[in-house]
Amino acid sequence: MPTKKAPASPVKLRIVLDEEAFLGPGKADLLQGIAETGSIAAAGRRLGMSYKRAWLLAETLNGYFHEPLVTAATGGKAGGGATLTKLGQDVLVRYRRMVAASEAACAEDVAALNKLRGRKLRGKSAK
Repeated sequence: MPTKKAPASPVKLRIVLDEEAFLGPGKADLLQGIAETGSIAAAGRRLGMSYKRAWLLAETLNGYFHEPLVTAATGGKAGGGATLTKLGQDVLVRYRRMVAASEAACAEDVAALNKLRGRKLRGKSAK
């Protein structure tokens, strides 16, 4: 039985670290997937992306910081795998905390906007 997908947040946070370094929901979800599955390929599949795309994003993230966020072991008979480094875990926790704070800060105004729309949202009418 497929699992129910959590409702999408009305706030999409993208952190601009510099003109070429961005951290947003996709990269954070990839880090989360790697942490949960121990695999870049499995994390990518969860997000509907190819292994190559997931690997490139992991490498891009590693290049943003002075130390890698993701370490990978070569596959083969023993398998392989990937893990978040301590820095990777810290970056993910900080990003998720910023998202939660942004959602809390915007909740009242998002609700007001939805009320102004006067339309049904996700099967519920706006009150």
